[in-house]
Amino acid sequence: MKRDIIFELKAWKDNKRRKPLLLTGVRQCGKTYILKQFGEEEFSDVLYINFESSSKYAGIFEYDFDVNRIVKELELLENRKIEPGKTLVIFDEIQECPKAITSLKYFCENMRELHVVCAGSLLGVALKSENISFPVGKVNRMQMYPMTFKEFVQACGEEQYLELLEGWSVEREIPEVYFDRMKRLLKEYYVIGGMPEVVQEWIESHDFTVIEEIQDEILAGYADDFSKHAPVKEIEKIRMIWDSIPIQLAKENNKFVFSHVKKGKRAHELEAALQWLKNAGLITMLELVSDVQVPLSANADSTYFKVYMSDVGLLCRRSGLTYETILFDDERFINYKGALTENYVLNELRTQYETIFFWRSGNTAEVDFILEDRNKVIPIEVKAADRTQAKSYKQFCKKYQPEVGIKASLKNIAVNDCEGTKTFSYPLFLLWDMKRLH
Repeated sequence: MKRDIIFELKAWKDNKRRKPLLLTGVRQCGKTYILKQFGEEEFSDVLYINFESSSKYAGIFEYDFDVNRIVKELELLENRKIEPGKTLVIFDEIQECPKAITSLKYFCENMRELHVVCAGSLLGVALKSENISFPVGKVNRMQMYPMTFKEFVQACGEEQYLELLEGWSVEREIPEVYFDRMKRLLKEYYVIGGMPEVVQEWIESHDFTVIEEIQDEILAGYADDFSKHAPVKEIEKIRMIWDSIPIQLAKENNKFVFSHVKKGKRAHELEAALQWLKNAGLITMLELVSDVQVPLSANADSTYFKVYMSDVGLLCRRSGLTYETILFDDERFINYKGALTENYVLNELRTQYETIFFWRSGNTAEVDFILEDRNKVIPIEVKAADRTQAKSYKQFCKKYQPEVGIKASLKNIAVNDCEGTKTFSYPLFLLWDMKRLH
């Protein structure tokens, strides 16, 4: 299956200032698969070492950080030659060997010509640990996410629609025959999500029963991680927060409220557990900006935020929504439709933009997402269906006068003016091609 991150990996390989790479991402989002594919396509040889499945490698890093010695011992154990420029060295589940993480500093300083890339399902958690000497400034970082909607469409063998719609003129409506097919694929993606194993099963069987079984297995794996890897005093809190996320997203004002996790619980009691989930890649926290000035981060309120799940398919499963409910627009789905759509949009945006917030003015107006790109502020209003009337969006445009804004919905493509802001009506299934608008 095609993954866009392969292009970032290739750019890293060819960068003259390249350092050892840390690839982080939620468990089972495809890190190991893509690294092996990258190695096969770009290198003569791949040395793959998994610190979780084999303990024999850890001892190599315990003695000292002489990278020449380390490489020689790895060659001995693997009975093969490691050649800079020709061999890709993959350290998987590197969080299981903290000394290997520390050694990256010395690979950077003394053997930068060797391509070293590291991954781990809980690497994000490990990098926040006080017990690991992190090689600050000596590594490159890259974040991997579950498959995007575009990658899902490609995997389904429907690339022709992506090729046709890429760069589609905002002056011309998308014909119904194309619009309906993309709308159907989007609904399927809401159910399937972007976990590669789930997508692969969908391609092979189209059996929703098996899809649900695999999603349940993935969710059970996450729960096992809580027990095995989280601090003992935080495990129960992590579980409570994790269980509360679908419920909190479904509320009309979906600000994350600590007391909704468990009555009587306060922020200071749960913050560490929430941060663990974030570091594990399981959730994304979206902070409030009420005073829109560049840089947005300078005005963000870290105490007022929303919490979204890393994968929309897993959110769908955890919310108890059936595929029939989503695919056939069951009326009982209406109240939750907005939450699922918002989660989808955020997951699409985070693969394209680094700076994302939401805006609220008191209790009277809210814009779902505010982006900052090249010092431009771009408001995005999200609607689950084809109604795009948005008083809050209009109020935002009148107050801040952004050059460009977007109303993402299931309404056809168009462009018009809103209080001096060039506003695009943009189908939810085209967000992968959104950057061309600004």
